[in-house]
Amino acid sequence: MTVVTRFAPSPTGYLHIGGARTALFNWLYARGRGGKFLLRIEDTDRARSTPEATEAILKGLTWLGLDWDGEPVSQFERADRHAEVAQALLASGKAYKCFSTQEEIAAHREAHKTPFQSPWRDKTEAEHPDTPYVVRIKAPQTGETVIRDQVQGDVTINNAQLDDMVLLRSDGTPVYMLAVVVDDHDMGVTHAIRGDDHLNNAARQQMVYDAMGWDVPVWAHIPLIHGADGKKLSKRHGALGADEYQKMGFPAAGMRNYLARLGWSHGDDEFFTDAQAREWFDLDGIGKAPARFDLKKLEHLSGQHIAASDDAALQRELDAFLDATGQAALTQGQHDAMEQAMPFLKERAKTFPELLDKAAFILSDRPIQPDEKSAKALDTVSLGILKELTPHLQTANWNRTDLEAVMNAFAESQGTKFGKLAAPLRAALAGRAATPSVYDMMLVLGRDESLARILDVVQDK
Repeated sequence: MTVVTRFAPSPTGYLHIGGARTALFNWLYARGRGGKFLLRIEDTDRARSTPEATEAILKGLTWLGLDWDGEPVSQFERADRHAEVAQALLASGKAYKCFSTQEEIAAHREAHKTPFQSPWRDKTEAEHPDTPYVVRIKAPQTGETVIRDQVQGDVTINNAQLDDMVLLRSDGTPVYMLAVVVDDHDMGVTHAIRGDDHLNNAARQQMVYDAMGWDVPVWAHIPLIHGADGKKLSKRHGALGADEYQKMGFPAAGMRNYLARLGWSHGDDEFFTDAQAREWFDLDGIGKAPARFDLKKLEHLSGQHIAASDDAALQRELDAFLDATGQAALTQGQHDAMEQAMPFLKERAKTFPELLDKAAFILSDRPIQPDEKSAKALDTVSLGILKELTPHLQTANWNRTDLEAVMNAFAESQGTKFGKLAAPLRAALAGRAATPSVYDMMLVLGRDESLARILDVVQDK
């Protein structure tokens, strides 16, 4: 059997973090088994569904690296097929026309405090009035329905609690609960992995599967995500769209790793690659308790992924970050310098803004303007030392070994250590007190640019 999973968002807003995790779980399960991961846009709510929201969802999935098979399916465009199934159930006697009014339904529920029992369930066509009607499925009235869930375990529902669900509204349009089942069947979905807020829907949807004689997919209802305080996730916890996390500068690999760990585990492993996640991911590893979103843990994992990333791939993602945030693209010169500097820039940077901050010496133009803290390192004594150091640098071979030898020899001649030279050099080269290694900066900037920056501050004083 080929595993087929699907992600089925409603295009009424951005791809929120809970939806992104659901998509990831479906993607991992399918990809790890050589199966298919399908995408369905559940756009039947025409008042709230927008093309912009659909585009935002597709962009969010693309940024996360969750590729899908085939073209996305529009649920709205399949309305005729959904209605066709309802008519088939009607023709087979497994559904019926209900002529009860909303007032009658409300009165029944108020009087009996039970699910609505339609008086039209067993009426014949000859007894039908010429008035609007809905089509309802005939729910089982005795016994139990068991949802065999791979995460929640067996969930048993007394059939007396189920009403005869509406399949077609009085205007002939199909309801969402029918559309989901028909679409999943027609798309060949074998595993329905979704949030546990859909668990209550499973029993009603299973009625349609049983009535049509279709195989029921493997159910897997995953707990929702809460904030670090245990409360329902909201914007103050980080319930933002996937595009916002890209704009905050998190690498996609770090985001995938973190989302995978939200509610799923593989032993004590925290940091892992995509290949490992695809190999390890299984429904057995999903817990029943709500996962807790923790921005600090996301930052920690993101930093690990930045450090472990291929330099060229990291540069491409950095370019995409600049584009997503509306920042100017790097010049070719900056690009070349970033490529050379990437091995040390990516160390201990948790996000792309932090990486860019470490690369400020590359991105800054002459004359460098020292910030308040680094300017203090350019006092009269330090400037004098830099002035004396400059001739030694002008004749040095521009490689790390020779530069270190020149610096150490000069420091020794001054009766000090290299550490005393580092602060004014940082100020001159980058205009900051916290920078990458002085030697790393000088090698990336090159002889001419490094000396020019040092001479700028020496001559300026």
